Amino acid sequence: MLKRFLGLTGLAVSAALMIASPASAELKDILEAGKIKIATPENFPPFGSLGSEGEYEGYDIDVAKMIAEDLGVELELVPVTSKQRIPFLETDKADLVIATLGANPERAKSIWFSHAYAPFFSGAFAKPDVAVSTIDDFSGKKIAVTSGTLEDLAITADAPEDAEIIRFGDNAATIAAYVSGQADVIVTGNMVALGISNDNPDFNLENKFIIANSPSFIGVKTGNIDLLQWVNVFVLHKKLNGKLDELSKKWLKTPLPPLPAL
Repeated sequence: MLKRFLGLTGLAVSAALMIASPASAELKDILEAGKIKIATPENFPPFGSLGSEGEYEGYDIDVAKMIAEDLGVELELVPVTSKQRIPFLETDKADLVIATLGANPERAKSIWFSHAYAPFFSGAFAKPDVAVSTIDDFSGKKIAVTSGTLEDLAITADAPEDAEIIRFGDNAATIAAYVSGQADVIVTGNMVALGISNDNPDFNLENKFIIANSPSFIGVKTGNIDLLQWVNVFVLHKKLNGKLDELSKKWLKTPLPPLPAL
């Protein structure tokens, strides 16, 4: 009786371990299944959002499509919010995360990161006739920035004494002030600048220089070394053949800048 009980207990423990152990979607598994599940932004244009035709579109969506095409498998998009990106990867709801994911030491405790595939940065933006190429060129100019942001802290520390830094309470106020001509330069994130360009195409807004760089990386589940290696080769290939540059110009309205490799 005792042997039977122990045997049943062992089976129960084994079953519990099988249930608790997550499935590993390695490269060979994806190829055998003929499908890849990629987490992409749910509502973060121009990287990923629902388009007018009711289908997801954006920079990250196009990268996901290229990955599926190069693998020769079917693509299943898994729309995610910012907070869902890493949990969805850890719980096998997605094989990859392509959703403006920045790399940092804390996140690296949970997942692996590919080489950077997309630019995400804060910069100084102005019209073509405004001569600015470094922070020293802020001299004598009016600079609009949102108070208390990383951009504010960065330029406050290094701007020339005669630069007039005009601070506003939020991005909306900063944008409104710049658009109305209260400043020569706006210091903000590239997505905010893109919104200004889309709403005011006659501005021909240019990225004069980068203040702080925080590019996007593709998230890979820890341990999936073959998949990570393939993704890194994919990113390198798309940089070399100009495909990522095309996407950057299409969705972000700027050439692809140099991106870091891990």
